[in-house]
Amino acid sequence: MSTDQLPPPRPAPDPLDDECLDLLAEPFASAWQVGAARPPILRERVLERVTRSARASSAFVTVRCLHAVPLRLAAGVEARTLYDARGGVARPGEPARVRIVELAAGARWLPDLLPGMVCEWLVMDGAVRFGDLLLRARDFHRLPADAGLPELHGIDRARLYLREAPVVDTAGAAALTVHDDPARWDDFAPGIKRRVLWSRGGEAALLYHALPDAQVPRHGHGHDEECLMLDGEVFLDDVLLRAGDYQLAPAGTQHGGVSTDTGGLLFAHGDLDLDIRAE
Repeated sequence: MSTDQLPPPRPAPDPLDDECLDLLAEPFASAWQVGAARPPILRERVLERVTRSARASSAFVTVRCLHAVPLRLAAGVEARTLYDARGGVARPGEPARVRIVELAAGARWLPDLLPGMVCEWLVMDGAVRFGDLLLRARDFHRLPADAGLPELHGIDRARLYLREAPVVDTAGAAALTVHDDPARWDDFAPGIKRRVLWSRGGEAALLYHALPDAQVPRHGHGHDEECLMLDGEVFLDDVLLRAGDYQLAPAGTQHGGVSTDTGGLLFAHGDLDLDIRAE
């Protein structure tokens, strides 16, 4: 199944976006109450829903790509930090740093990696060369700690996801490259296929491809679950992720449900098998 079959995204409002909160203020608030004779009025219901949503998502870290400030790393190279462990010290299973790195065509960059970290790279779009290795959209590259990395060369304008995490287990520490293959999608749930890029000990890096109206029920997280939206839109509970948006749900938390109106393509690092929980 090719990701080219993914329907064009249909814009949808984010219920927790600051822009939506303006609708709860004047003059809209008063307008909503006109002729509303029976309680509860719409404004109170919306406020209650927003409050519940904010409380439910308080344990998660959600970062809008557009709100992440770009930092110039070299000529034609910028990085947006999506996650940075407090004090630079990550607990087991937590990433130390997650960035989106953007390279202009022809740009070169020698990565400034944190020492002692396992690195995962996913090409979000474009093409880049790692020494003699050419990676294109949806190609995945995993490097063991302190493996070293040659200079990156942007072939086309490219965006790359870069995850750096402490070493937990040195077994199977060889470098791994997984190229995009439209035939390597496995059924996961109704309307959802996935591709396992790497896994060990119940932890995995995966791509999920969801059709419009697909859903995943309530589930818990045995490992930190990181989600990066590549295309389309997905609701994690009431939090809407659009392309480039990122969320980390720490181990021990749960999502009440995942759904999409538009369909989408999502990269995740977390549990190989979700802990599906009854309502």
